[in-house]
Amino acid sequence: MSDYTDEDYAIALGKEVPIAEVDRELRLLWEEDKASTNASLINLAVYSEQEGAIIRNSELVQAITREHACRALLIGIDRDNPRASIRAWITAHCHLSQGRKSVCCEQIAFQLTGKATGRLRNTVFAHLSSDLPLVFWWQGELSPIFSERLYSLIDRFVFDSSDWSEPAASFRCIEQVMADEKDLLPMDVEWTRSYQIRHAIAGLFDDPMAAAALEHLRTIRIIVHPDHQMAGLQLLAWIIQRTGWSRSLVLGLDTEHGGTYYFETTEGSDVTATLETNSAGAPVSLIEMTSPQCTARVAREEGSAYLHQQLDAGSHQIDRCTPANSDDPAELVMNQLSRGGKNTLYRSMMPVFLELLGAEGDCAGVISTR
Repeated sequence: MSDYTDEDYAIALGKEVPIAEVDRELRLLWEEDKASTNASLINLAVYSEQEGAIIRNSELVQAITREHACRALLIGIDRDNPRASIRAWITAHCHLSQGRKSVCCEQIAFQLTGKATGRLRNTVFAHLSSDLPLVFWWQGELSPIFSERLYSLIDRFVFDSSDWSEPAASFRCIEQVMADEKDLLPMDVEWTRSYQIRHAIAGLFDDPMAAAALEHLRTIRIIVHPDHQMAGLQLLAWIIQRTGWSRSLVLGLDTEHGGTYYFETTEGSDVTATLETNSAGAPVSLIEMTSPQCTARVAREEGSAYLHQQLDAGSHQIDRCTPANSDDPAELVMNQLSRGGKNTLYRSMMPVFLELLGAEGDCAGVISTR
């Protein structure tokens, strides 16, 4: 039995309406409030198979609409329920524009039970604004709902690989989808978590002494929270992709041992990289790169809004603070949407990341191509 009542849904999601009346009821909503402006630049769909997720996600969407005008679709599905059903609610999230007039974004929430693939495309997606791009935020594990019939409609696909119990299998599916849909823009929230750290470490190597030491590095040390090992591995893959280093041929191609990896620089130096976990730390709490000449380090305390950037090259020192990413998933999604772009860096990093992850084979049983 559900832990949520009809009143819970009404408070969070607004007015419940018949599926066939959604568009008419939205028009009536705007006719009743002539002081507000309806604004949309994107379609934002937020999908979850967790019970009550559309209630929680309504709060996330309200935060997102402060920065991004959109038509929001909240989608909750109980695939294990044998009875097929669908319910819908409508509301609007409004924010003052320059202190004078409300700018409002429509929200339509759908709760489905039973087999949902056909109804998701034919009924739910019928309420997208057809002339606007679709940003689809998938929460939780991938499931057979994530099929070609779904992802062929998506412009930007948002997911969080820290939610996955078997990331290797799920990333094989993401790789397949990226190959099938060249125009689809993947956005892993784990990748976004390391954005400011990547920016900070790149800033340290803008320093001439650090840049000169890059090809003579001996060790890379990355510390992450146990829930965010994908963020650490993607950070390492980004370094390898940007430097052009290769897996060590001397030690063998299959040389990872636990969280240890071996590489060879373009100058022929051997580099040992370790990925460690700290359950009391930030999602990514440390990256440290050392050579005989210098040490470059970016660290973050758990909960801190700042990164500690350090370069130690003998008498030449850098010690400063720079902004850190938020730990809130909605904030991370907003930040990525604000930056926009085509995520070409993520696509170019993926082959190295998949090799480090050991993601080989296909994704049969996770998603469907039908």
